[in-house]
Amino acid sequence: MDPHPRVREQAGFMTTDIARASRSAQLQLLIAVTVYMVLGLAAGLFYREFTKLNGYEEGMMGQLGLAHTHILTLGMIVLLLVLALEKSFALSSSKLFRWFFWVYNVGVVLTSSMLVWHGMLQAQGLESSKMISGIAGMGHMLVGAGFVLLLISLFSAIRREE
Repeated sequence: MDPHPRVREQAGFMTTDIARASRSAQLQLLIAVTVYMVLGLAAGLFYREFTKLNGYEEGMMGQLGLAHTHILTLGMIVLLLVLALEKSFALSSSKLFRWFFWVYNVGVVLTSSMLVWHGMLQAQGLESSKMISGIAGMGHMLVGAGFVLLLISLFSAIRREE
């Protein structure tokens, strides 16, 4: 006879709750990955067509071309890696995971938006403002903060498994 059936029962419920939360987080991450994939590919198409339309020399470096790679790398690839980590370690059971998700995504969106805005101005031969650089810098700081939150969540998940 099991001396602690209640503990086992509670542990079973806790495991079920963690599994349910993990599946929810996985779905949320997969949706974000899909959105970033579409946005990243659209940014590449926009870059190609907008620069042609404005007579921007082909192959000339500019901020608009960086938006495509930033969105695909920071948005799609990084979150695909986080999805794999979630599947392995149930990162979402950490309270910081939700903070990571939103802080990181706001940072990626701010950074990418400012790259597009600044790049459009460059392609049109217009002057950029310090405000764009400031907002882009804020986006980069949020991405960095998101990475810190992710690492803390990962450390917590690894310690929890011990």
